[in-house]
Amino acid sequence: MGVRARQHPAGIIDLSVGTPVDPTPAFIQQALQESSNAPGYPLTAGSVELREAIRNWALSKLGAQGDFDVLPLIGSKELVAWLPTFLESTHVLYPEIAYPTYRVGALLARAVETPVEIDPTNWPIADLAWINSPSNPTGRIHSTTEFRAALSWSRTNNSVLASDECYLEFGHGVTPISVLSQTDGDNTNVLAVHSLSKRSNLAGYRAGFMIGDPALIGRIREVRKHAGMIVSAPVQCAMIAALSDDAHVLEQRIRYVGRREKLVPALIEQGFAIEESRAGLYVWCTRGESAWDSVAWLAELGILATPGNFYGAKAERYIRIALTATDAEIDVAVSRLSQAPKSRSQNRDQ
Repeated sequence: MGVRARQHPAGIIDLSVGTPVDPTPAFIQQALQESSNAPGYPLTAGSVELREAIRNWALSKLGAQGDFDVLPLIGSKELVAWLPTFLESTHVLYPEIAYPTYRVGALLARAVETPVEIDPTNWPIADLAWINSPSNPTGRIHSTTEFRAALSWSRTNNSVLASDECYLEFGHGVTPISVLSQTDGDNTNVLAVHSLSKRSNLAGYRAGFMIGDPALIGRIREVRKHAGMIVSAPVQCAMIAALSDDAHVLEQRIRYVGRREKLVPALIEQGFAIEESRAGLYVWCTRGESAWDSVAWLAELGILATPGNFYGAKAERYIRIALTATDAEIDVAVSRLSQAPKSRSQNRDQ
């Protein structure tokens, strides 16, 4: 479909990949530059200043309670892919509509991998379960009841519960919460995973971190001391700067909300129903047809989207549309949608 979209006379608008396009804030770039003289090895655990910055952020933004530890990461994708291996997991659960790397991580660890519903009532026994709120790709957010049900499952089975919360600061009319706000101070076997890729437009820096059970993080840290995957010293300094400022996050949230408010009405006019999409960087929608038909129709307009099939069998009639394009590109996409003839499936419905 990419080839077809690129053949559009006015060029492609790529809304398929969630890669930030807005500038890295200047003050973060400056922090990186000023720390570029880094001849020594950085600490796997992170500098004292970085650990303190992450801890303060967890207390103020996540409502973290009780005893917890922190560990910087080379982006959150690294942790998602390798956590089952670090923990020697034998059975990994992940959402039935989800980011594919949860499953890939289980396969790398040669673990049994099982997609599950959000409600843990029927979850099988496993030693690691992933939850994702706000969700990629759907933008769905967990309720306090759902978080607590997952925590209850974890405690009953003495299993690790890992909560991927990378889009937490990008709610659309809602305020997503962290699993750490629901533990009542008992963080045993609980990990919250975060990233600065989207929050601060640092995808190219590879900067993330985990927060949670001190014993569990200590175990992972010891493995990482030998396995490498250490966050570079200049990036650690940039992370401190990013975590110490909220203004740039608000500015970026406003950008994404504005793009969403332009794009959604144009999609609805063309027969798409918007589902979930309450947080994050994506619009999750369906026209009741095969995802590939929807993607092909958009490709004729020079707009590239992602078929839901990539995220699970139950998403085969959905598509994911990223908001990670410039304002000008979103305007062009909206214009093309507004001028487009209705699809054959829409004409049949009338």
